[in-house]
Amino acid sequence: MNTLRNKVQLIGRLGQEPEIVTFKDGNKMAKFSMATDDSYKDKDGNKVERAYWHNIIIKGGLVTVVENYVNKGQEIAVEGKLTNRSYDTKEGEKRYVTEILVNELLLLGSKQ
Repeated sequence: MNTLRNKVQLIGRLGQEPEIVTFKDGNKMAKFSMATDDSYKDKDGNKVERAYWHNIIIKGGLVTVVENYVNKGQEIAVEGKLTNRSYDTKEGEKRYVTEILVNELLLLGSKQ
């Protein structure tokens, strides 16, 4: 069960074009937001739909796949783990970010 301790699987659509960051050592990272949808019925029986937004980080060889084949609006499946980090703004405020560090990516469909 150790492999299930920090595992996330999501299917959703890209909310933006992937941002590719190239580091001084030549390594690359892809970043983008991904929306997953959920729906439920409220107390009056009306269907309520909601989108949840996730920050996605991809490193290593999968960045090439993202660069060449992944675009805004496309449906994909990702598997990875939750990570947390913090940073200080220019104004000195501490901000916290939760991201999904992806280790598997599956292209499911074309853009809508």
